[in-house]
Amino acid sequence: MEDSAPPRGCSMFAWLVGASQVLGLASVVLTGVWMGHYRGGFAWDGSSYQFNLHPLCMVLGLVFLQGDAILVYRVFQNEAKRNVKMLHGIIHLLALIISIIGVVAVFDFHRAAKIPDMYSLHSWCGMATLVLFCVQWVMGLLFFLFPVASSWLRASYLSIHVFCGLVLVVMSIGSCLLGITEKLLFSIMPVYSLFAPEGVLANILGILLVSFGVLLCYMITREEYRRPPNPEEESLSVHFKTLTEGGSPTTP
Repeated sequence: MEDSAPPRGCSMFAWLVGASQVLGLASVVLTGVWMGHYRGGFAWDGSSYQFNLHPLCMVLGLVFLQGDAILVYRVFQNEAKRNVKMLHGIIHLLALIISIIGVVAVFDFHRAAKIPDMYSLHSWCGMATLVLFCVQWVMGLLFFLFPVASSWLRASYLSIHVFCGLVLVVMSIGSCLLGITEKLLFSIMPVYSLFAPEGVLANILGILLVSFGVLLCYMITREEYRRPPNPEEESLSVHFKTLTEGGSPTTP
C-alpha cells in the first residue's frame, strides 16, 4: 500500500509550479495590456511607444524567464543533468537578450526625447541588476556548462551561484516595482490617488510580481523539492575527475 502512494510533496509541488506559471504569464500579459491599452502600443521609432517595450521586455526577461530558468532544476528532476544545464543556460540567455533589448529601447527613447539617463533609483537598481545578471550568466557558463575551473572550485562556487540567482530575482522584481511607481507618477500623478483604472491595473501587476517571486523563492529553498542525487551521474563525475585531475576513483 505504501509503495503505491505518490512521492511526498509531488502533488503540492505540481500545484505550486502551475501557480507560478499562471502568476508569471499574468504579469507579462498585464504589462502588455498596460502598455498597449493605456500607453498606446509599441513601436521602434524613438517615441513613447518605443519606451513601452522597456517594461514588457524587463518583466518577460528579468522576471518571468529568469524565474523559469531557475525552476528547471526542480521541474526536470529525472532528466539528464547535462540537458537540464543546457536548458537552464539557454533560457537565461534568452532572458538576457530580451532584457538588453528593453534597456536599449529606453535609452534610445531618452536620447530622442532629450531626457537624462540614470538619475533615478529605478535606473540605478535596474542597471545594477542587469550587469550582475550578465556576470552571473558568464560565470555559470564558465563554471558549470563548459567548466574551465577545477571540481573543487566549482563545488565551492555552486552555493554562491544559487544564492546570487535568488538575489537577482529579488532585485529584478524590486526594480520593476520601482519602475511601475515611477511610470505612474510621471503619467497619471493628478488622478493616481483617485483610483484611476490604469493605476489600479499597475498596482495589481506589482502584486502579481511579488507573488511570483515569493512562490519561486519558496520552491527553490524547500529541501524536499531539490533535485535528488543521481548515483550514475556521480559515478561519471568521479571518473571525469580522475581523467582530468589525476585523482583516484576510490578517493572520497
